[in-house]
Amino acid sequence: MSQNKTNKDSSIRTRRRIIDLLKQEGGMDVMALSSEFMLSGMAVRQHLNTMKEDGLVTHEEEARPMGRPAKLWRLTPEANRFFPSGYSELSVSLINSMKEAFGTEGLDKLLAVRNKNMQDEYLQHLGDASGVREKLDKLADIRTNEGYMAEVKDQGDGSLLFIEKHCPICEVAIACTGLCKNELNLFQTILGDTVLIEREEYILAGGRNCVYRVKEGGKEA
Repeated sequence: MSQNKTNKDSSIRTRRRIIDLLKQEGGMDVMALSSEFMLSGMAVRQHLNTMKEDGLVTHEEEARPMGRPAKLWRLTPEANRFFPSGYSELSVSLINSMKEAFGTEGLDKLLAVRNKNMQDEYLQHLGDASGVREKLDKLADIRTNEGYMAEVKDQGDGSLLFIEKHCPICEVAIACTGLCKNELNLFQTILGDTVLIEREEYILAGGRNCVYRVKEGGKEA
């Protein structure tokens, strides 16, 4: 293998790692990326500029307390092709065919069956998990395995954030908004009636993630 081929493969792997990290963390500056990958700032900038030319990243300026504003680099929608898509083209076609064949009411019934099957499957995976945090941690594992890149964050006020950083069915959800409504209902069922869950950020509404705030004791039993 030639040295040029080796260098090219290494660059491709580094850029993919940058894509994965930006998907996880959101906006990052060159210094943070350099520290993460143990590369010089110049090397990171070269990778980012190449990725920008390919339409995979963009940047915005963020004011800092001292010195000049820093460039925060983020992924563009084009970078979603590196993450699971859930066979979106086929799924959208099937959704549209079901609408045509069964109408909106028939489609809603099919989604209700899907939701019930997912509920049974999720509850089986949760097993004997007790407490909201343990349930959310297990739910995050399930959703991550399905391509949603989910995590749970404590907020310090008694609430938790359930964050999904990628939507593998995004194009399908655009064609069928009932999927997202059913998802919220599914989470509510899994967590129980004494838990309040509200969507605070929504990818289809322009958000970077889908974010749900979860509070225990937020609803009457």
